[in-house]
Amino acid sequence: MIIPVLLQAETSRVAITAVAYLFIALAIGFLCGAAIVWILRRVNDRKLMETAQQKAERIIKEASTESDSIKKDAEIQAHKEAKLKLDEVEKEVKSRRQEADRFESKVRKREEQLERRNDNLQKRLDKIEEKEKGVQIMESQLKDKINQQSVELERIAKMSQEEGKSLLLRKLDEELKAEYSKKIRDYENHLKDESDLKAKKILSLAIQRCAIDHTAESTISVVQLPSDDMKGRIIGREGRNIRSFETITGCEVIIDDTPEAVIISSFDPVRREIARIALERLVLDGRIHPGRIEEMVEKARHMVEKSIKEAGQEAINEVGVGDVHPELVKLFGRLKYRTSYGQSILNHSKEVAYLCGNLASELGTNVMLAKRAGLFHDIGKAVDHKVEGTHAKIGAELAKKYNEPPVVIHAIEAHHAEVEQRYVEAILCQVADGISASRPGARAETLENYVKRLTKLEEIANSFDGIQKTFAIQAGREIRIMVQPKEIDDELTDKLAWDIAKRIEQEMDYPGQIKVTVIREMRATALAK
Repeated sequence: MIIPVLLQAETSRVAITAVAYLFIALAIGFLCGAAIVWILRRVNDRKLMETAQQKAERIIKEASTESDSIKKDAEIQAHKEAKLKLDEVEKEVKSRRQEADRFESKVRKREEQLERRNDNLQKRLDKIEEKEKGVQIMESQLKDKINQQSVELERIAKMSQEEGKSLLLRKLDEELKAEYSKKIRDYENHLKDESDLKAKKILSLAIQRCAIDHTAESTISVVQLPSDDMKGRIIGREGRNIRSFETITGCEVIIDDTPEAVIISSFDPVRREIARIALERLVLDGRIHPGRIEEMVEKARHMVEKSIKEAGQEAINEVGVGDVHPELVKLFGRLKYRTSYGQSILNHSKEVAYLCGNLASELGTNVMLAKRAGLFHDIGKAVDHKVEGTHAKIGAELAKKYNEPPVVIHAIEAHHAEVEQRYVEAILCQVADGISASRPGARAETLENYVKRLTKLEEIANSFDGIQKTFAIQAGREIRIMVQPKEIDDELTDKLAWDIAKRIEQEMDYPGQIKVTVIREMRATALAK
């Protein structure tokens, strides 16, 4: 048993050894194969390198040969181009030399001409000097003759040279005055013809588009009564009711023989309106005593203040000038109860606003600013009885206080020419104010002011020299002046009319325009005996 086992073990060992040798042989074979492959690759790489090096050397030789050929061709081409350039430069230099030669010949000719001209000029100068010497001799001789003639003329005329000069200057002055008057007349006629056509067209269009009704107002209001018995109740026991009414309202109540009516009088239209409303309500109520009077007057005051604000806002909306400060609306509404020469200032302001807008539209200026300036131009009259200063100045300060535009403020301040007008809206406002005030029926002038204005017109005309008689006619719209024919000739009448018109403009305030007519009449009288 042991022997087979040993044999089996030996066999296994031999098999293992054989397998090991087999693996070793395989490894050695693989390494030998790899070494052979590596050696073959190295041999092939070396052959490829030798082949590539040979090709590179061949290419370098071919490139060197070709570059030499190209270089030779380039040198030949450059030589040709350089020769062409050189030929061109030589041609240009040759043409420049020819041109310079021609220019030099022209310069030589010009120099020769200038030399000849200089010689001629020198000869002329010599001749001129000779002539100047002759002229100087003649001037001295002429002066001697003039002096001799002057002496002779003074002897013949029996007056000195200074007297002759003064006489000549007087003659010249008279001629210049005549010529000046003629020029003024011609210029005024020409300017008047052109300006009248343009102004009439613009003003007619503006006036036609504006239609404001005016009613002359007075300083009294009439209250109708149901019967004459009501007069006694208004007076009250021992005049208690009427005294209380007059004290509270500040108005005078006139009770006369007028049937079924009493009169309320006051210079303040607002007070008068309050008194009228209060009295009418008292008459309707029938209970008239001091306590009731005070209550009714207070209610009437609230009603009038409300109507003032409504009237102001209604006028502003009607004209269409945009937003206005509420306080300015109240002040403007008070103009409803203010009048100037019987003309309602509220209606007058609306009319001026419409005229300003129409004129601005025709002239192409700012219509809204012009209308606003025209509407508020008399706003100062709402408080001028409470504040010192002219209504134009007061109105400008009010407009400035309530943030009106600078153009509107200036137009209000300058609409009576109290300050120099800087904007066209100010001029339009003044023109529209004059149109509204001067149109027929707009204002009622008192007799006293009317007489003063006519007297002032005649005084201004009579202050000039050579005036014989002066007549103010056409309700002060025209003044006719008779002159002394021996002192004022026909040519000076135009200048005299112009001077008088300018003096009237400077010294008087008046609506519209005044026509100045100067009349010169020569009369010769003889008696046959």
